[in-house]
Amino acid sequence: MMSNKLVYMDNNATTRIAPEVVKAMAEVEASVYGNASSMHSFGREANRYVEDARKNVADLLECHPEEITFTSGASEANNTVFSIARALIEKKKGSRIITTTIEHPSIIETVKYLKKEGIRVDLVGVDNEGRVRMDELEKLMGPDVVLVSVMTGNNETGTIQDIEKISALAHRHGALMHTDATQAIGKIEVSAKKWNLDYVSMSGHKFYGPKGVGVLYARKYAPFEPFVHGGEQEHGRRAGTYNTAAIYGLGLAAKLAKEGLKEEHDRLWEMRERLRKGLVENIPDVVVNGCQEHCLPGTLDISFPCAEGESILLMLDMNGIAVSTGSACATGSLEPSYVLLACGLDVELAHGSIRFSLGRYNTDEDVDYVIQVLPPIIKRLREISTR
Repeated sequence: MMSNKLVYMDNNATTRIAPEVVKAMAEVEASVYGNASSMHSFGREANRYVEDARKNVADLLECHPEEITFTSGASEANNTVFSIARALIEKKKGSRIITTTIEHPSIIETVKYLKKEGIRVDLVGVDNEGRVRMDELEKLMGPDVVLVSVMTGNNETGTIQDIEKISALAHRHGALMHTDATQAIGKIEVSAKKWNLDYVSMSGHKFYGPKGVGVLYARKYAPFEPFVHGGEQEHGRRAGTYNTAAIYGLGLAAKLAKEGLKEEHDRLWEMRERLRKGLVENIPDVVVNGCQEHCLPGTLDISFPCAEGESILLMLDMNGIAVSTGSACATGSLEPSYVLLACGLDVELAHGSIRFSLGRYNTDEDVDYVIQVLPPIIKRLREISTR
């Protein structure tokens, strides 16, 4: 029997669109119907909304508006960056790309494709907290590396990397630096200027904006090769008619994220710690995954030995609680999380992991409900476990 109470704790998969964003997008969709690339007054009006969004995103990333390119999302942005790196290798500007073992599937799967095409990609490992092994990265670096790509915050464990330090190392060896900041945007400061980045990827739906729209930041004068060819939109960097309402919605979400960043961070961290302590105190023999010092607020990944993650998820769902057993982009597979395996967890712990990702619209009451519901679920699953 399904519960009447509904608690959404899968915000790393996607967030609810902010009411302010929904309202603004509806108004734009209803009245601003010109093509933003057209020169007449209808087109110019639409273009003003696009450029307003571009400025808001630039303010959030601390960069120049002309360095912002709108995409369909971070997956496209990530693929664009790797296609740029491939083009540089084909032009004999270098021969290698470096990324990590814990990246989002949009990078991991791209790497598999590039390797089949004969492109060399080296994967740097992480420690048991999910932090990049800097000594290993330094050994991999060399003058033939064209790109280093390391995500800011992991979508499963929440572990945050020292992107500023990694960027300095990459540039010291003449490589370009990219970070997939999709999970970090709106939760911690992400500064293209301070971190000295060449490329940054992000998606609107991860910080209370619409789905199907994202951003690629590319530093002025950084190499660029269009991934989508066609018209001359985005100064020839990304073809396709502008989705004016969605882009404007993303821009407004970026503005709201910047204005409320510290408050959002502190509130999410407090709820995350309330949940962590409540589960650790009420459920014996649990393992909290990832780095607890450098972690995205709101992200909590816990393994429950002798209880399958899929079973936990389904029983929580019956009680109205939505969580994840790893990356939502990889659902449908019964394989354990490659991120947790890369952090050194054994297969059983990886299979029994649950990711709770809190967001702007969660409450302490939501947290307390999970703390009430989950312990008896784990107890029951362990009682019927064959292990």
